[in-house]
Amino acid sequence: MTEKKKIRLIGNKAFYRMVFKVTIPIIIQNLITSFVSLLDNIMVGQVGTESMSGVAIANQLMFIFNLAIFGAFSGIGIFTAQFFGAGDEEGVRHTFRAKWYICLILLGLFIILALTKGQFLIGLFLQAGDDPAKVQLTLKEGMRYLRVMVIGLLPFCLSQVYSSTLREAGETRLPMIAGVVAVFVNLCFNYILIFGHFGAPALGVAGAAIATVLARFVEMFINVAAAHRNQERFSFIRGAYSSLRVPGDLLKKMILRGTPLLLNEFLWAVAMSAVQQSYSTRGLNAVAAMNIASTVSNLFAQAYFAMGSAVAIIVGQLLGAGKFDEARETDYQLITFSLMMSTVVAVAAALFAPLFPQLYNTTEEVRALATNILRIMALFMPVMSIVHCSYFTMRSGGKTVLTFFFDSFYMMVLVFPLSFVLSRFTSMNMEALYFSMCCLDLVKAIVGLILVRKGIWINNLVAKKE
Repeated sequence: MTEKKKIRLIGNKAFYRMVFKVTIPIIIQNLITSFVSLLDNIMVGQVGTESMSGVAIANQLMFIFNLAIFGAFSGIGIFTAQFFGAGDEEGVRHTFRAKWYICLILLGLFIILALTKGQFLIGLFLQAGDDPAKVQLTLKEGMRYLRVMVIGLLPFCLSQVYSSTLREAGETRLPMIAGVVAVFVNLCFNYILIFGHFGAPALGVAGAAIATVLARFVEMFINVAAAHRNQERFSFIRGAYSSLRVPGDLLKKMILRGTPLLLNEFLWAVAMSAVQQSYSTRGLNAVAAMNIASTVSNLFAQAYFAMGSAVAIIVGQLLGAGKFDEARETDYQLITFSLMMSTVVAVAAALFAPLFPQLYNTTEEVRALATNILRIMALFMPVMSIVHCSYFTMRSGGKTVLTFFFDSFYMMVLVFPLSFVLSRFTSMNMEALYFSMCCLDLVKAIVGLILVRKGIWINNLVAKKE
């Protein structure tokens, strides 16, 4: 590796043009998705607090599956980005095929789990101390939603195979278009099917699930069609299905690098769901308030989410091209920019926190609790931006074992056990409990910056041996 030089934390005009070219489509897509999710959430909330809580709990299970797919594709995507940076089209094709294999395996496992153990898993979030009628209604609504959502898993996986590969090859506009169209399809059919407009039956939470499934089929069709209709631009698509072969040595590398990421995302999602279950010990009001606050917070958090994607794409390509010094400096500048953006966004989130819960058909107690939780989330957004970018920095260089310890191991051995102890053995209220858990992210942010500064993530995974 070359000798270290002085790092500039603020980039030049060319740097910000590059960053905006990558991040703006991602931010637009994610903002629209989050905004429509907020509207969906509000519409489901109009049916009742129990319906909203049942959907929120069922979505915790979907969250685990989504992150398992994300983790699996992330491990493979490290190689995709570096192959693309090195100009190796055949390497990109191999990673594209590998994604197909992993998504089919995960899809089969999750469908079996959801259909056989779904009721038991949703029941873990329901407390005996709540009104039994409300508990039963919440469980019933959660299962109605989950059974329909299972149908949409296949188009979701197929769409992710294409959109993730396009992004890793630097094409963020087409996945953005597909995502934007899909969320509007989701929004329109939610309005029609939840409430029974235009002669359709009022299906409640089942209508919300059907709308989501339809949107996933639309997104899948657009991503697949766009990739295959533009084979001159996306030349890796040509011949992608001429063979199902993935070279054994590459497959071994992807398994070694990717398994920790798959386990990381899966275990992190499980641990996060377990933490949410700890919060649920404070009652159905806490479940509803956390659902509202998380949905609103995601709208504001898209700034640093997109910066994490920028780190994975831009830094990954620079590492694949062997430009180590440029990769280091670019990474520092991306983290600095992410911190500045998230600070501005956090102030806006704190100011608007009281307004969003008023849109929900729920009790004043739930609204007040959601507002307080949202303010706490806003306070920690700059911290989370550092954590997020640090994670993607280590991932871009293939340090997946390190990311496993940094992310899911940390959640499993520290965050979840502490949430379990504080929720079961103290009388602190929901706000104090949530604030205490967020403070742990300060430690994680400091560790992340130390690891980034050490530069152990600087690594070319696809360099050909002499």
